[in-house]
Amino acid sequence: MGGVMGISHSDRKESVATTAHNPLSLDVSTVSQQSGAVETIDTEGPSPVRIGLEMIAFGVGTPLDVHATVTNVGEGLVVDAEISGPGDAECVRCLKPLTPHLSFTISGVWALTEGFITLEDSDDDDDEPTPMVKDNRLDLTQAVIDEAGVSLPFSPTCEEFGEECDSQTPEPDGVSGETETVDPRWAGLQDKLKDLRDV
Repeated sequence: MGGVMGISHSDRKESVATTAHNPLSLDVSTVSQQSGAVETIDTEGPSPVRIGLEMIAFGVGTPLDVHATVTNVGEGLVVDAEISGPGDAECVRCLKPLTPHLSFTISGVWALTEGFITLEDSDDDDDEPTPMVKDNRLDLTQAVIDEAGVSLPFSPTCEEFGEECDSQTPEPDGVSGETETVDPRWAGLQDKLKDLRDV
């Protein structure tokens, strides 16, 4: 990692891509060729899968913006990426549909070779193995899914996203504002019982 600090500006490259395919699958064919190289990659496109929790998520096909910085550290790539887009959510209190802007930050390492071992790999055998770059593609999908699972609110509310709950909040067993009607015959019987108690 120490050699990364000496990267010259000539080693830094930028690329912008618009793809109808998975925007979370980055083309790293250029940055993979030279140790110490740095590349900024910007992509956009529809989310390939649903990413998030039951009440809040990126839906399938949601337009995502991806901004990533990829650094070649020899046998691996260090990635710092921001993934953002409109979310699809529902308030757990009033069931109002919400479309909050969601953003996730991903920092991780992807191996270029089978022999690449990170410090985490050597310390804990129970951890997931370091993900591999395959066919010059670096797939962020699982990393974003994992980050969304721990950072999104399990029970989203309007208040969390600067909105107010609908005034007509559904009641647990009926419609908000609905008044219970009483059969007139029962109402008469109740009056008679009340009179008997008063005697």
